[in-house]
Parts: sequence; structure tokens; C-alpha cells
Amino acid sequence: MAVKGFRSVIFVALLLLFAGIVRPATREIYPDPAQAKPEIAAALKTAAQTHRRILLDFGGNWCGDCQVLDIYFHNAENRPILDANFVLVHVNVGEYDANLDLAARYGIPLQRGVPALAVLSETGKLLYSQKGGEFESMRRLDASAVTRFLVQWKPAKQGCSVMVVNC
Repeated sequence: MAVKGFRSVIFVALLLLFAGIVRPATREIYPDPAQAKPEIAAALKTAAQTHRRILLDFGGNWCGDCQVLDIYFHNAENRPILDANFVLVHVNVGEYDANLDLAARYGIPLQRGVPALAVLSETGKLLYSQKGGEFESMRRLDASAVTRFLVQWKPAKQGCSVMVVNC
């Protein structure tokens, strides 16, 4: 009987150890929530100097769809569009208990889920805020959805159509 109990303890210990090893890895995309306001202020300065827009990405490091969105932002097709046209700021909402004032200021209804995006002009004017949870299920979308979004909201350059990707 004692051997059976010992085996059970070993089995449970191995299960717990294995569960810790195979936990999905999450990257730390979203900085400490306290960094959001200073990072937005810095992004506004950079955007004004470089004539780019500010892209606010509200989410959390725990959010799988936020991780997918970040992968899509930085893939081979989207990275050049993002870098040339936007200053990206990740706004950490914690467990929906941080930066609620920023979400409200930029018209982001967090009750619809994250990730949620807002686009600001180089002067800080709100141009777009995600109202309907369009990106909250990123795992069901592909990178082309992000490409379309970036192209739609990139600033128009002199003599270019907004819908031209490489303009």
C-alpha cells in the first residue's frame, strides 16, 4: 500500500513538473502599465518629427491574440509598412485593471476584448478607435487582415493613393 501511495505522489509530481515545462511561452510585448503615458508622449514627439502616425495597441502579455497580432505586425510583409508609417506603442491593460483612463480617452471599449487598436495623427488627433472587437480574435485572422489595416490607416504621402502599399 505504501508503494502505491509513493507512486501516486511521484506521478503527480511528474505531472506538475511536465505542466510547468510545456506551458506556452509568452513574450513580454507590453511594458509595465506605468510606461504607457510616457511612451505615448515620446511617440507623439517622434511622429511629429517623422510625419508618421501613432498606433496604440491595447492588450496584455497574457493575451494569446495580442501575441498573434504582434507576430503579424512584425512579419516580412507588414514590418516595412509599420516602420515607415507608424510609431507603435503597446499599452498594457493588465488584467483589465490598468490604463483604463487611456482606453476611455482613445475610445477603446475594453469590455469587447483585446487586442484593441487606436490610430492617432502625428499631432495626436484620434483618427480611429476599434469599437467592435475587430482584432480580438486574431487567431482566426491572417496577416493580410493586419496588412489591410496598416495600409488603410497609414498617412497619405504627396502624390500617392492611401491604398498603395509601397508608396
